[in-house]
Amino acid sequence: MTDVRTTIVRLLSAMGSAKEIQQYLKRFSQQDAKRFAVVKVGGAVLRDEMSELASSLTFLQRVGLTPIVLHGAGPQLDEELVKAGIEKHTVNGLRVTPPQALGIVRRVFHQQNLALVDALHAMDTRATSVVSGVFAASYLDREKFGLVGKVGGIELAPIEASLRMGSIPVIASLGETEEGQILNINADFAANELVRVLQPYKIVFLTGTGGLLDGSGKIIDSINLSTEFERLMTQPWVSGGMRLKIEQIADLLQDLPLTSSVSITRPAELAKELFTHKGSGTLVRRGEKVLRFDSWNGVDRERMRTLVNSSFTPRKLVGDYFEHTKPYRIYVSENYRAAMILTMEDGLPYLDKFAVLDDAQGEGLGRAVWQVMRAENPKLFWRSRHGNPVNAFYHEQSDGCLKQEHFKVFWYGLDSDFSVIARCVTHCARRQPTLVE
Repeated sequence: MTDVRTTIVRLLSAMGSAKEIQQYLKRFSQQDAKRFAVVKVGGAVLRDEMSELASSLTFLQRVGLTPIVLHGAGPQLDEELVKAGIEKHTVNGLRVTPPQALGIVRRVFHQQNLALVDALHAMDTRATSVVSGVFAASYLDREKFGLVGKVGGIELAPIEASLRMGSIPVIASLGETEEGQILNINADFAANELVRVLQPYKIVFLTGTGGLLDGSGKIIDSINLSTEFERLMTQPWVSGGMRLKIEQIADLLQDLPLTSSVSITRPAELAKELFTHKGSGTLVRRGEKVLRFDSWNGVDRERMRTLVNSSFTPRKLVGDYFEHTKPYRIYVSENYRAAMILTMEDGLPYLDKFAVLDDAQGEGLGRAVWQVMRAENPKLFWRSRHGNPVNAFYHEQSDGCLKQEHFKVFWYGLDSDFSVIARCVTHCARRQPTLVE
């Protein structure tokens, strides 16, 4: 098992640094088995990306992690109901399930469940079919929706039995009443209720789009709800299903520990999303508020020093940094896990320190702080050492870059005013370091 794990880590290193991967493996491995991840799989993924899905779940089991998988079967159900001559009806986006459709619902869910379990077994991956016994349900509204259920309770015994064997539980979103009546449950709602009970570290929605898309159709890489939710909800492209999805995720994360997060990605990109800072889809966290200061007054200097030192190890802040540095603006997350310190140099804001703790780098917290800062500072320049892994992000955020012997000088908002840029470059060349070995 150790050899397999080592080989997989080596393969993963093509996607991100070995340090990142080991960091995530350690973090995930520390979770109780049933608290690692709940993975919700849409029916379209089962139809179109079964082999990628089975490969990704197999990969997780190979590195000693066992996700809990819950699936829907919407497209397959649509197809079978058409064949049976049963017209599809929805109310408020929820499928109406008449009595004559229930037999088809059960059959389709069983087929899809076993198809995924069989695909996993074909890869020598332990998996257990769980098509009933998890969701205690009652009628959502019998007159309006027919045989559609809402979750009233979760029975963990079938899931725990599977996890004890190191087997992936593959759960169908079917519920049962106290009288034994089978009810159809919306898979998103079932996943949400399962998550509330399990309180997992990760919640993963596997979709065909691979993430939430912005107005230009590009995947949004991360959302920090504490700082971005209100602004996001005012965007014209956040409407309909996407608005509902973001609201549901925000509501869900309110009931989970601050460390929990939601990832939306494609099956083939699951490992990259889970094990690298950059990720591959959309990472949503409740996140932290960003505090803003115009001086050191109100800033916890010891926590700030600890944050900066931890971020720049083995270099440390000089002892008199706070006495000799006059800040222009300071942005820091409420738990002191990410911060930006700006000074005013030659009439322009200069980014003196950008510090993000290792365990916050994969959360999008640094980006959230950056966005708050950028909204208030239309012009900025800064320098960064050659080889700094953050330079890729800096290139993405800057309008230009110039190489010096030991540093790269970045800037944005200077409108290609070469005299101003030259002044910034000169300042960076002469600036004395405030981090020492």
